[in-house]
Amino acid sequence: MSEGNTPLLRLDHIGKEFYGNRVLSDISFDINAGEIIGLVGENGAGKSTLLNILFGMPVISSTGGHEGKIQIDGRNVNFTSPNQALAHGIGMVHQEFSLIPGFTAAENILLNREVLNGSSMSYLFSDRVSTLNRTAMNERARAAINTLGVNISPYMSVSEMPVGYKQFIEIAREIDRKNTRLLFLDEPTAVLAESEAEILIAALKKLARSGIAIVFISHRLSEVKELCHRILVLRDGRLITDRPADELTTRQIASLMVGRQSSSVDLEKHEIPEEIPAEPETADSVLASPKKKKKIRPALKVEHLWVDMPGETVRDVSFEVKKGEIFGIGGLAGHGKLGIPNGIMGLYPAGGTVRLFGRKLTLNKPRAALGRKMAFVSEDRRGVGLLLDEPLDWNITFTAMQTQGRFLLGIPYIFQVRNEHAMRREARKFIDSLSIKCTGPGQLAGELSGGNQQKVCLAKAFVLRPNILLICEPTRGIDIGAKSLVLDTLKEYNRENGTTIIITSSELEELRSVCNRVAIVDEGKIAGILPASSPAEDFGMLMMGQTRHDEEGEESA
Repeated sequence: MSEGNTPLLRLDHIGKEFYGNRVLSDISFDINAGEIIGLVGENGAGKSTLLNILFGMPVISSTGGHEGKIQIDGRNVNFTSPNQALAHGIGMVHQEFSLIPGFTAAENILLNREVLNGSSMSYLFSDRVSTLNRTAMNERARAAINTLGVNISPYMSVSEMPVGYKQFIEIAREIDRKNTRLLFLDEPTAVLAESEAEILIAALKKLARSGIAIVFISHRLSEVKELCHRILVLRDGRLITDRPADELTTRQIASLMVGRQSSSVDLEKHEIPEEIPAEPETADSVLASPKKKKKIRPALKVEHLWVDMPGETVRDVSFEVKKGEIFGIGGLAGHGKLGIPNGIMGLYPAGGTVRLFGRKLTLNKPRAALGRKMAFVSEDRRGVGLLLDEPLDWNITFTAMQTQGRFLLGIPYIFQVRNEHAMRREARKFIDSLSIKCTGPGQLAGELSGGNQQKVCLAKAFVLRPNILLICEPTRGIDIGAKSLVLDTLKEYNRENGTTIIITSSELEELRSVCNRVAIVDEGKIAGILPASSPAEDFGMLMMGQTRHDEEGEESA
């Protein structure tokens, strides 16, 4: 605990440049023990860079360090490695996971802090000959997990976990460190369903009451308002405001973030789309008898689909998506919603029948789906969606080059080279239309912020000119202004090209704002499909495995 009125952490005039590019300017604020600070700003505002400075990430010291002073308990510190920050009681949960897939939850939580069985051999030859006390490790891991209010087995392998579970394990690892006094959380709820986010927020409040200070980065402003004592807004690398949370509305926060009035921030302001009719309303169809009306052929028909995706198992799913429709798939984490698009695209073992415009799709072969003019944006942008060490023009055009033979010069199958000019031109088009913050088409994808990486994944899919586009968590980690841009872009792309779009998201209101219909997945099956205009309560009941018929039956009982 800090003594007297000395803050736990103090920043004085912190600044940072990367190769002449000013990222942070004159950042000053204090954090006291037990205080929760909300750090918000658009992608590229400098939030992650600030946390990298405070946690001693090597990217800071290797690029000339930073300006200004940092104090812990009134003493100057200058961390050049995360180990130094950890020794001072600072923990950090990054936006991208750093877990070892083949290890269990307990092994990840106690990594490099394993509990060992003592023996005479270990006294003689060091801990290298000691064995792990797995019982004690599992008990310790379970205690850290229980602090977060979730039910995750310490024996469960990380490779079998849905992304929401992985996020809880990341946080549990920091909680287990006995000296943790300050915790940095970079978008911890971005991969969580709404119910999971509520559990985490309750746990963070409990940690704060125990004296742990927390810096919370999130694009979900309602969560920031609910959780945080103070809100700090960064814009273009500068601290715009530092005020108590109860003095700001979400709309005011959004306006401060973007520096303009943002009427598109509130998804409730979006016009909820109408359900696409099963039959076109033409003069001929109105005059024809019902038996002679021609139904719109489904773009996608799924029958008895099963998918063996760890943590997102699909058991028996059937549904149809109409041509030109924006169709949503929602549900709680771990119930199979992510397994549906991943299985259709062949990324995990799948069975059943999938038909595209009446023709059967070969499952378990990703190239077969791409060859049928399908495109896919994964929820795992770094692991599946991007070539992090390659430039943006290569990332955006590579799949089209590989599967459609575009952006190539020469004679097919004899001699071909990349058309660098066409690649750059295509990349610039999407950099402009999606407002991707970068230095240009030649910048490496791994150097972009998480939200801008997500936009690159969308650009990569658009370049394929697909008939059917499957998107998982399209706005994960994207700030308020960019979220509306992405959703509007999807609607515009659907409207202008007639592309059938299937969106899987943990954000129910996001789905309702852009989709014609929304299917809710519960325990690996479709619990129900409703028009987007249906009351939110109806969707909530489906998520809880309860239909309107069930509720009416309980009331009459």
